[in-house]
Amino acid sequence: MHKDIAVNLIKNNYLDKVIYVPTGDNYKKQDLILFKDRYNMIKLMISNNKELLISDIGNNENYQYTYQVLDYYKSIYKEDDIYFICGSDNLKELDCWMEYKYILSNFKILVIRRNNDDIDDIIYKYYKWKDNIITANVELNYISSTQIRNYLKESGTTNITKDIIDKKVLEYIISKNLYI
Repeated sequence: MHKDIAVNLIKNNYLDKVIYVPTGDNYKKQDLILFKDRYNMIKLMISNNKELLISDIGNNENYQYTYQVLDYYKSIYKEDDIYFICGSDNLKELDCWMEYKYILSNFKILVIRRNNDDIDDIIYKYYKWKDNIITANVELNYISSTQIRNYLKESGTTNITKDIIDKKVLEYIISKNLYI
């Protein structure tokens, strides 16, 4: 799904490349697997696509928060707009994030509709920054990474198809006994 979204955004001229920044091991989330495994799965998923990149900056203690990562990339791509891609479910909770007003003031937010959310209603919450929030019209299925992880825990790997998860990533999950 994450790859499909990125490829679709590039194909529809929203962006010219996407850099995946997996969250570091210091992130406080239950059942989070090691950074190196998440990094390796993304690397496998994006292989063979030069517009999709991966960064390990998320595992650097100096870049624990989204605004810090965005600032880092702004320092590298000085003349380019930096976009933060998020699902509408994340946009709903953005006001709980560290320096969310700074993010909304200084960066473009490219929002992907999730779960039939009313994005206009969510954007209204951040009306002051509405010009920095862009709704991307991309076609996608509504399966989430949480649903995939839960499915792997409950059912194992036998019935997962390549439409749901990249074959190389699934092989990695099996070889490392992740999520199961």
